[in-house]
Amino acid sequence: MERKFYAFLVTGEARAKLTASTYLQTVSLFLAWCERRQLAVETAGTRDLIYFILDRSSTGITGKTVAKDVAALRSLYRYLMIERVRDDNPADLLESPVREKNLPLVLSTDQIELFLAAISLDKPVGVRDRTLFELIYSCGLRVSEAVNLSLDDVYLEEQMILVHGKGGKERFVPFGTTAREWLYRYLSEARLTLVQSRPERAVFVNYRGQRITRKGIWKRFNELCIHAGITAKIHTLRHSFATHLLAGGADLRSV
Repeated sequence: MERKFYAFLVTGEARAKLTASTYLQTVSLFLAWCERRQLAVETAGTRDLIYFILDRSSTGITGKTVAKDVAALRSLYRYLMIERVRDDNPADLLESPVREKNLPLVLSTDQIELFLAAISLDKPVGVRDRTLFELIYSCGLRVSEAVNLSLDDVYLEEQMILVHGKGGKERFVPFGTTAREWLYRYLSEARLTLVQSRPERAVFVNYRGQRITRKGIWKRFNELCIHAGITAKIHTLRHSFATHLLAGGADLRSV
């Protein structure tokens, strides 16, 4: 039966071979479990399946593995229904455990300061970097949102930026006086040096005076992390500020 069940998974349910192999392992364990209890797989009920899952859980498997076990049992009994061995699926009444979502990792406030302090300000691109990463941190911007910022999206006096997010959605995001000071310095000095006479409307530009790319931001972020002696990914930066606010470790960067 196991060979035919595997074929059913791959051809009948279009499962990937790795998934089919995983399901087959679960079913093999279930068949052995039934045999030890002198229980026919064809007549097992929902209560029997629950006992099997409980036995599996007692071995310390994760909720993710339990969810795969439940999915495998559902496929098994769908196969038996197609083979006309059963006319119902006892696994349909099983509930898969809710998978735990991994919380995003965050940097400490000390690590944030180390990172920002690693930026050299003796060149225009340094002032750009300081402003860019200040906004990503204090406004919780995605890299793509920082890339897409244009001059018309910045309201310095109101301390707001218009962010163009996923799916064409727009939102106004406030920023504090720290970000305002860096934005003013960058826009009035460093950016003018980088852009020169080009008609570029992007807020953040590269050394050629053109709109910076996501790849360019990622590269610069990684270089600064190495210089600061920290390990992080850029999305960690945007998640950190909200966490610091909740923990009382940030003050909206001096609103």
